[in-house]
Amino acid sequence: IFPCVFQAILIFCWVYVRKYQSRRESEVISTITAIFALAVALISSALLPVDIFLVSYMKNQNGTFKDWADANVSRQIEDTVLYGYYTLYSIILFCVFLWIPFVYFYYEEKEEDDGNTCSQVKTALKYTLGFITICAVLLLIGAFVPLDIPNKKNSTEWEKVKLLFEEFGSSHGLTALSFSISSLTVIGMLAAITYTAYGMSALPLNLIKGTTSAAYERLENTEDIEEVEQHLLRIKSKCRDGRPLSSRDRRTVRQLEERLRTLRRRERHLESIEKSWWTKFCEAIRPLKIVWGVFFIIVALLFTVSLFLSNLDKALHSAGFDSGFIILGTNLTNPLNMLLPVLQTVFPLDYILITTIVMYFIFTSMAGIRNMGIWFFWIRLYKIRRGKTRPQALLFLCMILLLIVLHTSYMIYSLAPQYVMYGSQKYLVQVRYIVATYNQLGNVFRSLLYVNEPIPVVLLLAFLLDQCIVTRTYLFLHKFWFFSAAYYFGNWAFIVVFLIGLIVSCCKGKKSVIEGEVDEDDSDMSDDELSVYY
Repeated sequence: IFPCVFQAILIFCWVYVRKYQSRRESEVISTITAIFALAVALISSALLPVDIFLVSYMKNQNGTFKDWADANVSRQIEDTVLYGYYTLYSIILFCVFLWIPFVYFYYEEKEEDDGNTCSQVKTALKYTLGFITICAVLLLIGAFVPLDIPNKKNSTEWEKVKLLFEEFGSSHGLTALSFSISSLTVIGMLAAITYTAYGMSALPLNLIKGTTSAAYERLENTEDIEEVEQHLLRIKSKCRDGRPLSSRDRRTVRQLEERLRTLRRRERHLESIEKSWWTKFCEAIRPLKIVWGVFFIIVALLFTVSLFLSNLDKALHSAGFDSGFIILGTNLTNPLNMLLPVLQTVFPLDYILITTIVMYFIFTSMAGIRNMGIWFFWIRLYKIRRGKTRPQALLFLCMILLLIVLHTSYMIYSLAPQYVMYGSQKYLVQVRYIVATYNQLGNVFRSLLYVNEPIPVVLLLAFLLDQCIVTRTYLFLHKFWFFSAAYYFGNWAFIVVFLIGLIVSCCKGKKSVIEGEVDEDDSDMSDDELSVYY
C-alpha cells in the first residue's frame, strides 16, 4: 500500500506544480525541486498518524501486549519509526538550508546575468553558505548545550566538556536534530498563523459562495470597456484643432489606455472560460462543492474550538511560563479530545480523523498561500497564479509548506496530548508499592524522555511499569520548554487570525471567476496559454 501512496503523492505534486508554474519561465531544476519538496512535506505530514497507529497496534484492547510484540520487536518498531523521523527531518533541513536556497539564488542570478553557468553556481553557493552556517549553528547549539547538567562546584572544565560529549553520545544526535527542527517549527508557526489560519476560513466559504457568472462578468466588462473608450475619445477630442494635450491629460490618457488593455485581456479570459468544458463541469458539481464547504467549515470550527479550550486549560491550570505551559492532565475537555476516544472503539475511525485533520491543515495552507501570495512583512514578493507563477514563488511556496508541516504535529498535540503521546493504548492496573514521591517519579520520567516538563501521575506509572510505549513524535516535540511556551502564544495568535479571516471572508462577496488571472502588470503574451487551462 505504501508504494501506491508514494506514487499518488508524486502524481499530485507533479500536477499541482505544473498547474501553477509559468510555462514561459519554467525551469527543469526548479520544477524538480518544487515537486520533491512538496512531496517531502506531504510524506512528513503522514508520519504522525503512522506513528500513533504503530504504538497502538502493539497492544490488545484489554491492555496486554500482543504475542508478537515482545521487547525486541517493539524496540525494532520504535527504532524504525525514529529512523524515519531522522531521515525525513534531515531531508527537510537539507531542503530548507541548502537545496531550495541554492536553486533560488541560481535562478535569480540566471535572470540577472545570462553568462556562464560556473559563475552562476559560484554566486548561488556564496549566498547559500549563509543558510548552511545557520543550520550548523542550530545543530551545534542543540548538540552541546546541555538540558540538565549537574552543578558540581569541584568539577574541572575538562570534566564539563567530557559530560557534554557524553550527553551528545547518549542521545544519538536526537537533541541536536530536535533543536534544529524546533527552531524551524517556530518559523512554521508564524507561517501557519499567516496563511493556514486565513486559509481555514477562506477555503470553505469560497466553496460555499462560489464564483460569479462568467456571462454576467462579460457584460459588466463590456460596459467598462465602452465607458473607458468614450472617456478616451472625449480627452483626445480636445486636440482636434491642433492644440497639444496638457500634461495632466496625457497622463490620464496613458492610464486609460493601460486600463483598456487590462479590460480587453479580461474579455478574452472571460470568453474562453465561458466556452470551456471545465466551467460546465464545475457548474454541474456545484452542490458537491457546497457540501464540501460545509464539511470544511465544521472541521475548522471543531479545530478552533478545541484549540481554544486546550489553550484556556493551559492558561488556567498549567505550571506557568517556565514549564512551557504544560498541564497536569486535562481539566477542560475539548470536542476533539472527547471524539477521539469514542472513535477508538471502531477501527480505524480515529486514524481517519487524525489523517483528515492533518491533510486539511496542509490543503488549507495551500489555499491561504494561493489567495494571499507570498509576503515579507508588508511587502508582497510573489503571487501564486494558475499558469503564471514564477519559479522563485513556487520554491517559496514549497519551503513554507515544509515549515508548516513541522508545526502541524504540535498543533495536533495541543488538541489531544494523551492521544498523540500514547494513541489508543490501554494499560493494566497493577498494584505495586513504589517508594517515591511524585516529584521523584517526575524526575525519573523526564530523564528517560529527555524532557523538562511536569508529567501526569497516571502517565508516569504507565511508563514506569512498562505498560505503554511513547510515540516517537513526542520525543521531538518536547525537549525544550521555551519552544513549548512559544507554541502556546502562537496558538492564541492562530485563533485570533482565524476569527479575523472568518469575518473578512463572510463580508466579502463572491470571487470573480478569473480571480487573480489578469493583472495590470501582465503582458499580452500571457494570453497565448489560455487554451491550456480553459
